[in-house]
Amino acid sequence: MALPALLLLAGALAAVEYHDHRRQVQARRYRTPSGPARLALGPSQWMPGAVAVTPTPGTLMACHVFGVVEHTGIWLGGDCIAELHGSGLVRGVSAQRFLHNRSGATIFCLSDSRHRALGSERAAERAAKALFTYRDYHLRRNNCHRFVWACLSGQEQVIPSFSALNRLLAEHHDTHLYWDPARLSP
Repeated sequence: MALPALLLLAGALAAVEYHDHRRQVQARRYRTPSGPARLALGPSQWMPGAVAVTPTPGTLMACHVFGVVEHTGIWLGGDCIAELHGSGLVRGVSAQRFLHNRSGATIFCLSDSRHRALGSERAAERAAKALFTYRDYHLRRNNCHRFVWACLSGQEQVIPSFSALNRLLAEHHDTHLYWDPARLSP
């Protein structure tokens, strides 16, 4: 009986610590960030943030997949996100379809400390050009993160995780990164 209570208490303490950390990062985000560019705040279904960001064509988008990994795509505009599906097909999907069979109800877009969407028109062009093509999909070697990085940078590179993608993105944009909830109005 004591073990479940102890686990419950530990979980509650971890949740409070998580909440406090996110609140502190959000409070500091408007100050000039110090240190090397890095991921400052990742996507969170529990505490997505109060400010929603409107993506521009080429903005990187993300959502959670069953609370275990993140799925990424490129905003093309007009309620269309280019994504690499697990079948290997690069396809354009609506925001609703981007979330289908994934956990959570929030799509996040990559932003800077001032809630400005990060991406590029060139990334949108590369993503649009890749629509309806196939890639040899592999969860770690040829995944959605590799696809969005290729669209953004023009370089093919193995990107095994969302963390690895964020390290490359921080260096590419030379700024601290925030994943804010996306404002997707029709």
